[in-house]
Amino acid sequence: MKQNDSVSLLVVRRLPRYYRFLTELKKSGIVRISSKELARRMGLTASQIRQDLNCFGGFGQQGYGYNVDQLSDEIERILFLDVSMPAIMIGVGNLGRALSSFLYEAKGIKLIGLFDKNPKHITELNPDLNVMGITKLDEFCAEHKPQIAILCIPSEHAQQMASRLVSLGIKGFWNFSHVDLHLDPSICVENVHLGDSLMTLGFNVHTQLKDVVRGGESTEKTDSNAD
Repeated sequence: MKQNDSVSLLVVRRLPRYYRFLTELKKSGIVRISSKELARRMGLTASQIRQDLNCFGGFGQQGYGYNVDQLSDEIERILFLDVSMPAIMIGVGNLGRALSSFLYEAKGIKLIGLFDKNPKHITELNPDLNVMGITKLDEFCAEHKPQIAILCIPSEHAQQMASRLVSLGIKGFWNFSHVDLHLDPSICVENVHLGDSLMTLGFNVHTQLKDVVRGGESTEKTDSNAD
């Protein structure tokens, strides 16, 4: 597999979606698929799919399409899903609990520690993990060397906690704290703002409804003029 070193972030962000669709195709027993059919299912264009995959060498065969198992395996390797990166979670409230359950079976990451300021009120979330107090964080990181931190803490504490975790060796953050982290560019950060996604949905729905109303008004005016 030959990878283009200048692959854009937009292409990288589409890879997990390709992987998700291919996983579903495998479950359905589909062995091969054309770029045209994959594009139809994903709402993309065939040329977009070919361009994206060509960034990593291209995996299709003319007249055959893509072997679903092979392409899925290649994308799994590109995304390093075959390597479990050690991670910790800070903040185990309602959101943390839900994410902990999701991460228990997620590929590419292994949750090795859960931390909360008040662990006593939290029962066991993961068969292999117990929630520890924040006071144990430094010692745990020194011993187990996690590389990723999932932040599910209030926004007012996120920046300070992130800076502390960087000093403890954390290289990347999955941040659900409703604030953008400002860290050294060498630190990878995925800020997840659920509110942003919800507002975008609301805008799109309102716009669609407004277009429907406008369409109705336009039709009425046309009919009136015709009379």
